[in-house]
Amino acid sequence: MQEYEIGDRSTDNYDFMKEKLGDRPIEGLIVHTAGFDDENGVFRILDVWESRDHADRFMERVMAIAPGPEALPRPETAVPPTRETHYELHDVAKG
Repeated sequence: MQEYEIGDRSTDNYDFMKEKLGDRPIEGLIVHTAGFDDENGVFRILDVWESRDHADRFMERVMAIAPGPEALPRPETAVPPTRETHYELHDVAKG
């Protein structure tokens, strides 16, 4: 899970990286969510992975294609997350 303080509500940088990653399936990813939590004042990304190893390999891929902040559509909003954590799930229910 990653959380970023809500700034101007632009998703340009997120959308840019999503486009760079493409539409091909991501090995080990069960579900990806991203959205604004106005009550807590954050944009939150929450992913569920088959394993921590899958998540780590994906982040390596992201970092390999991530441009420097100056190359993003909105470099002024390219900040590290204010909160980032990993935890092992006890249960996952699918609808």
